[in-house]
Amino acid sequence: MDAEVVSLPPDEGSVAGPEWSDDGPGETHHHSRALPHHPPAETRDHTPAGTHDAPDEAHDTPDQAHQDARELAARFEEEKPGRVLAGGVGFLFTGVTVAVGLLTLWQVFFPLAQGSKYYLIFFLAGILPMVFLAYPSGVRLRRTKADTDDADDADDADDADDADDADDRRGPTPVDWLLALAALVVCLYPVLPVAIGAGGGGYDAFLDRQGLLDPLDMAFGTGLLLLLLEACRRTTGWILPAVCVLFLGYGYYGGLLPQAWPVAHAGLDFGQLVDAFYNSDSGFYGTPLDVAASYIVLFTIYGAVLDLSGAGRFFVELSAAAFRRSRTAAGRTAVASGFLLGTVSGSGAATTVSIGAVTWPILRRAGYPAERAGGMLAAAGVGAILSPPTLGAAAFIIAEYLGVSYLQVLGWATVPTILYYLGILLSVEIDARRSGVRPVVIDTGSAWRLLARFGYHFLSLLVIIVVLALGASAMRAVVIATAIAAVLSFLDRRHRLTPARLVAALRDGVRGVLAVSAVCAAAGIITATTTKTGLGPQAAALLIDGAQAVSSEPAVVLALTAVLAAVALSLLGLAVPVTASFVIGWVIIGPALLNLGVAAPAAAMFVFYFAVLSEVSPPTALAAVAAAAVTGGRLVPTMWQTLRYALPAYLIPLAFVITPTGLGLLGIGGVGRIATAGLVSALGVAVLAVAAGGWLPGVGPAGVPERIVGAVAGLVLLWLEPLPMAIGAALAALAVAGVYVRRGAAGHAGRPAVEKSVDLGEEKEWDVSTRG
Repeated sequence: MDAEVVSLPPDEGSVAGPEWSDDGPGETHHHSRALPHHPPAETRDHTPAGTHDAPDEAHDTPDQAHQDARELAARFEEEKPGRVLAGGVGFLFTGVTVAVGLLTLWQVFFPLAQGSKYYLIFFLAGILPMVFLAYPSGVRLRRTKADTDDADDADDADDADDADDADDRRGPTPVDWLLALAALVVCLYPVLPVAIGAGGGGYDAFLDRQGLLDPLDMAFGTGLLLLLLEACRRTTGWILPAVCVLFLGYGYYGGLLPQAWPVAHAGLDFGQLVDAFYNSDSGFYGTPLDVAASYIVLFTIYGAVLDLSGAGRFFVELSAAAFRRSRTAAGRTAVASGFLLGTVSGSGAATTVSIGAVTWPILRRAGYPAERAGGMLAAAGVGAILSPPTLGAAAFIIAEYLGVSYLQVLGWATVPTILYYLGILLSVEIDARRSGVRPVVIDTGSAWRLLARFGYHFLSLLVIIVVLALGASAMRAVVIATAIAAVLSFLDRRHRLTPARLVAALRDGVRGVLAVSAVCAAAGIITATTTKTGLGPQAAALLIDGAQAVSSEPAVVLALTAVLAAVALSLLGLAVPVTASFVIGWVIIGPALLNLGVAAPAAAMFVFYFAVLSEVSPPTALAAVAAAAVTGGRLVPTMWQTLRYALPAYLIPLAFVITPTGLGLLGIGGVGRIATAGLVSALGVAVLAVAAGGWLPGVGPAGVPERIVGAVAGLVLLWLEPLPMAIGAALAALAVAGVYVRRGAAGHAGRPAVEKSVDLGEEKEWDVSTRG
């Protein structure tokens, strides 16, 4: 039959990016919990046959579906759910966050004369108290009578969810207010102009006491340490605070270790540690917090403005319009939407839910299995963090650590991004043929007409690149782009940024960095301890020694070190957020790569990619879990499908680390090196996609022997040296020839390799194993 015509869901606002709200400055919604429409198969109840595929619209209004999509996105982000703040607390929260946003904008053009650390003190003083108001403790010391009555009338699981919802909506407790007040005091203490004994006395006096802290300084520094650990626990869970305490313990007790051990050090007393955290440039007010307060907050405000102006919906509609009549329209739309929505959202899980809410009904109508569609959505969502011009938060830390412009970091990420999406798109094409996907026509307008009417949404993105190219800082570039996006919003009556919506954008943009700011400040515990104890070089030596125990050949040592580093970073990313994972990875693993001669850009991007890939790495794989919740697919198969789609992202970083030619993948070197590295890697990615998918587009199915040869060829091709590249190309040709031979043999036997189905208008894979 003819291709089915499907429509996009109605425009009820975008769910990409932070949790935007149009309620005005009096109420702020963020991360309120709700059950997803399609919980993973392992956790949902069994439903009668035929009910699973029923359209969601039969049960939920568009407003409910839209709100549920936002809530579902919140459940799978790195940070924990926060409160709904309303009434007076909502106004206070809005006032403080807007003030912080305005201070951030002021700092871009009129920086405070006392320096960046002085600004960071005020930034943290505005952010940290709001963390305690916005995020509940999650600790229930006693239960009210109402809670007990509810427990008698509900299942245990429902009761737990109701209790969490009550925590989110009850507002800050007296303890929360006390902690917020304490956070304000300890953060502002360094600039207290009044002398208190030998302490206080103003900012300059505080700096003069570096290395000789007064007992009062110690008390306030210890207080800030404890409050940051609690803020991290509230926003990200127990693991990151535990890691920080582990580093703190190492700094304090490391002197008791046998001095023959490589990680032993002379030992630090508690005063030295607090001084390093509170009154140095590598502690709480170090580079990570500087990046959060200078770059990340501005980009989240920009994302809020862009999203409220209707850009998110436009990107989805443009993706659908561009591929609406192709055989793989559903899959291509999902992938393209993920790439474009990456300009609005910096979270892989949130982008996964955003594109899934719109494209999963289309994928389901096309016949995609829930697990395969979930893998595609998760891989496309994580691509948002890897794709220019708005990379993940760690990319800004790279620019600061290496002392380069953000434009350079964008340049380094360009070719790997192209290869990443090449792998996903090839997998989409292969799956469409192998899985017997039905062609669908997406009922939407012309892509050219959409561009003519709403193409102005791209202008602010181009402005960022142009202003950066002209030599301006990333901070000024994004502020200019934000202003342009706000002005252009008046071209669409539905999405005009009125004063109330601008306030909401500032509020939500600053709220979007509460968790990451707490994480970045706490990361100062790790960086300061590593700097004071010399742990970085010692850990690097251990990593290299482990590789040298296997081989003394320099190339093999480098390759083994890179693999060990990749494994370590992947495991680290399972436990802590991406930003913290990058910071820890850079100070511990980065030196090992640098000591082996790896260029600093390659080492930094290597750590960045593997920190980001924690969102698709089992067993946590937040993006894959979010995708499974959207599609209702089984969780573990969804994770494996995600790994298959995201495979290039795991291999490309190894390619630009282990060989000099690999630097061409970062755009470093002459045109010849860049072209060679890019083309050969593209061939490797294509061969790996065929091997993983078991299908050669335009030819037919690949058998197990061809897939094994193809997988080896793809891996060898990514070793970017002349001999491995030649061997890999020969193996790839052998695999392709094997597929042709298999097709010819099937034809001579009177069995076509691909059967035509007139009824469905599709190609179905001929299963060689069951057809003799």
